[in-house]
Amino acid sequence: MTRRVVITGMGCITPLGHDLETVWKRLLEGASGAIPTTIFDAGTFPTQFASEVKDFQLEHFIPDHYEQHKTAARNARFALAAAEMAWRNANLNGGLGVDPAMVGVYLGGGEGPIDFDNFAYAAVNAWNADDRDLDTVKWAELARERLTAVKEFEQDPNCAAGHIACRFNAQGPNFNTLTACAASTQALGEATQLIRRGDADVMISGGAHSMIHPMGVTGFNRLTALSTRNDSCTTASRPFDRTRDGFVLGEGAGILILEELENAKRRGAPIHGEILGYGSTADAFRVTDMHDEGRGAVAAMRGAIEDAGLTLADIDYINAHGTGTSENDKVETRAIRNLFGERAPQIPISSVKSMLGHLIAGAGAVELITCVLALRDQIIPPTINYSEPDPNCDLDYVPNEPRQAALRTCLSNSFGFGGQNDTIIVRKYDA
Repeated sequence: MTRRVVITGMGCITPLGHDLETVWKRLLEGASGAIPTTIFDAGTFPTQFASEVKDFQLEHFIPDHYEQHKTAARNARFALAAAEMAWRNANLNGGLGVDPAMVGVYLGGGEGPIDFDNFAYAAVNAWNADDRDLDTVKWAELARERLTAVKEFEQDPNCAAGHIACRFNAQGPNFNTLTACAASTQALGEATQLIRRGDADVMISGGAHSMIHPMGVTGFNRLTALSTRNDSCTTASRPFDRTRDGFVLGEGAGILILEELENAKRRGAPIHGEILGYGSTADAFRVTDMHDEGRGAVAAMRGAIEDAGLTLADIDYINAHGTGTSENDKVETRAIRNLFGERAPQIPISSVKSMLGHLIAGAGAVELITCVLALRDQIIPPTINYSEPDPNCDLDYVPNEPRQAALRTCLSNSFGFGGQNDTIIVRKYDA
């Protein structure tokens, strides 16, 4: 018999707040986290705003352990704070009732400011102006020297997972996946599989990212993926709207404690929801574009529904990937229509990226947390800034206002560059 996996703890650090209830309240209010960029001077960039995490201090979350983790990079700090919240939320203080060897970590995480700085330093100084070419040998030497010299912060993608393992004595499986915007949903799905097959009883899972940096913004601007609505940043993220022009780059972390049901019951843990299904596919089409018919997205959603032992009729709400880019929203809509057929217009769909911005590798985990809170309170968060319907996006996107609804089962989508598609299904816990 497959072991059941439940959610016993949740924590998040986002542009809308540093605790679950504040973030949830502001989402239901339709608040936007977008502000003019302050992390660096973006005055000459096509996009001059972002959804930044403000007033964050890691020592406020782990005052007794801060010295051990003070070299953690920005994304790892977000992950540590969110994990601390989730651990406490799961009533795991002191690790009571769990075997450290059966506690693992699975995160979605990626590059960050230190990577960008080192890459830029090496590239600029290894450029041969006479030949108009890069001296790759010199570039490698400079990059190695730079990484050796920079002691203040660590940045390797797996560092957040390592810090979390140290903080919570998690001696079990430890992984990090770097599948772009799908990373934390994939991490949660794979963590679920580890528990199902008995490799762990508890997994600290989710994701964190921070790419608000000149190189990060330049890359997304070159891809024309970011909104350039500099005159009105709080209305710039407008998923599924006809006037959408790209996403708002955000940062933050979402961490969930996943636990084998009997272990959770044995220690009297709070149970916030149950992970029922997981689907993961690749478009195998283009690196930056989804397949026109959303074949990978359809397969991921269908796979998650089949894995959960459900039917199409069981899905009460879809938390969309919903970035606000022209192609993503059109193709995600088409994929939902292709899978759900005549029922598609009856399913409420919303994108909290309209408020949070796009947290990249941290997005899926924070969005799954919003699904769990929607199930708890029987209310769907809105898609804000929706004013002009798009004939290519013709479903129910819960525009501008939250909606009371009878919810039992939610489906959450995440799609990443490289053609990665991941879907998770969460349900209210039934004893």
